[in-house]
Amino acid sequence: MKIFQTSFINKISRINRLILFAIIGIFTFFFSNKAMAQQKNQMVRLAKIQVDPAQLEQYNAALKEQMTAAIRLEPGVLTYYAVADKSDPSRITILEIYADTAAYKAHIETAHFKKYKETVAHMVKSLELIDVNLIAIARKPGM
Repeated sequence: MKIFQTSFINKISRINRLILFAIIGIFTFFFSNKAMAQQKNQMVRLAKIQVDPAQLEQYNAALKEQMTAAIRLEPGVLTYYAVADKSDPSRITILEIYADTAAYKAHIETAHFKKYKETVAHMVKSLELIDVNLIAIARKPGM
């Protein structure tokens, strides 16, 4: 009787594992397709900024304040990455990802964004905005 119970439990276990893997596969497929559809609507932009080197510290503080507020307060602001050129830290590039164009338009009307623009107006020597298409993403889980 014990052999039958163990064999039966193993079969159930295998069936449960197969069902579990099938469910995981379906969810992965569904959410991957949903994520891809959402990505197609996203607005992705690069901002290339040349900052007055004498005001770089103040600029970086204002930028961090604006980015933090936008991520915290605006559901449509998905990602900000700001990087500085190693050979010239006053050359800054920002990767911005918004849920869609409407989210971006709402973002530039917020008080924190307007405060940032006013604060840095005399610090920014040049600004180039480049709209881009996101063609691939690779990241570690949980990032």
